[in-house]
Amino acid sequence: MEGSFFCVFNGAWLFLSLHILMVCFVHEGCPYGVDGKITSHTMSVSSLLPSPSCSPSTSKASSRKSTLEVVHKHGPCSPLSQDLNPLNHTKVLLQDVSRVKWIQSQSSNGSDGLKASATASLPAKSGITIGTGNYVVTIGLGTPKKDLTLEFDTGSRLTWTQCEPCAGSCYTQSEPIFNPSQSSSYANVSCNTTSCSQLGRSGCSGSTCLYAIQYGDQSYTIGFFATEKLTLTPTEAIDNFEFGCGQNNQGLFGRTAGLMGLSNDKISIVEQTAAKYGKYFSYCLPSSPSSTGHLTFGKDGGAVSSVSFTPLSTVPQSSQFYGISILGITVGGNRLSIPSTVFSSGGAIIDSGTVISRLPPTAYSALRTAFRSAMANYTMAPALRILDTCYDFSKESTITVPLITFSFAGGVDAELDPNGIFFIVNASQVCLAFAPNRADSNLGIYGNTQQKTFEVVYDVAGGKLGFGSNGCS
Repeated sequence: MEGSFFCVFNGAWLFLSLHILMVCFVHEGCPYGVDGKITSHTMSVSSLLPSPSCSPSTSKASSRKSTLEVVHKHGPCSPLSQDLNPLNHTKVLLQDVSRVKWIQSQSSNGSDGLKASATASLPAKSGITIGTGNYVVTIGLGTPKKDLTLEFDTGSRLTWTQCEPCAGSCYTQSEPIFNPSQSSSYANVSCNTTSCSQLGRSGCSGSTCLYAIQYGDQSYTIGFFATEKLTLTPTEAIDNFEFGCGQNNQGLFGRTAGLMGLSNDKISIVEQTAAKYGKYFSYCLPSSPSSTGHLTFGKDGGAVSSVSFTPLSTVPQSSQFYGISILGITVGGNRLSIPSTVFSSGGAIIDSGTVISRLPPTAYSALRTAFRSAMANYTMAPALRILDTCYDFSKESTITVPLITFSFAGGVDAELDPNGIFFIVNASQVCLAFAPNRADSNLGIYGNTQQKTFEVVYDVAGGKLGFGSNGCS
């Protein structure tokens, strides 16, 4: 009886194997590995390209009381004026390079900042380039509340917005600039408070606390450190929220009103709302600029998908960043031969504002070689700035792309969405969305392109980071 069972089983397995081989032969690109597991995506080229109209997701997260809608600031779902805020792919990549340089300099040296002015002692609190943040949320500030669109950034500490009067200069934003004199809940923070001292080197104008942030691209914001009522959703508000009221601001901020700082720092929104939300937040970045995602504070209702957690790690001299431990990369079902020391040498962080993931050059070389081999049947296109592996799909109706999976500590595997593999200019230039660092010892960065469609859960209090597939749906 046992022999008969194995005979039938082996026969079935042989039939299945022959069927897989036949499918692969007929369709030229095989979506299965030798073990029968899917190893590639086959999709229409049109599905990779953004639509000119907005198609909001129907995520279960929208029913949570502390959830904000996330949109791409250059997409059709954005509240920002698109005719004045066009997407420039080259500029995005240039700003991304600037942001990465600043993050990596912070991980080894955090001494840069604005010089004190002649009339007031300003804190030299450094920041990072936010022009590449891409994703925005709309919050309410003040009483009565005024809606403001902010970039959200896991690499920045302070939440700030432009404020009237513009004592120096203000850049152009879509919404009216916030005027604190019209709010009954606004108050400046005193210089002799713990909050003011947590900014860094305290700056004062009389007894009023000042802040100053200079970003990696020489953009800056200077103003009063203040408290105000922050409205996240119609049912969720935070009184006495500490933020920067910027009266001298300069930079390419994409017509947003400012920034929401989500880093692991005492002045970030994560720490300020700890009593209410338990230092727990999650987000899902949409698959394309023409769709929507979410940013949720707290565990309200749990995750929208099954989430696997990896431990958060520390980043030397830059505790505000969220560190992660990358263990390996799999392409098309094959684990790449990359020594574990390659990833551990420089460490890595996850960042919502960096667009293109940065890998150790040894790891990137292995990834590029495997990806190019799997894509050998497609026409390559010219390189685009830091992206050296690009394809021309303009004559293709469908393409087959190898699965890419990142393995993290704790047994967590994140299989990238097809839109999380490419940086797309148009059908004629679709590029692999990874770039190498200069050395294996440089800090690695897991960027926002690779995070698309995942529910990314930051359990800061629990010291862990979660990934759940299909987080936007």
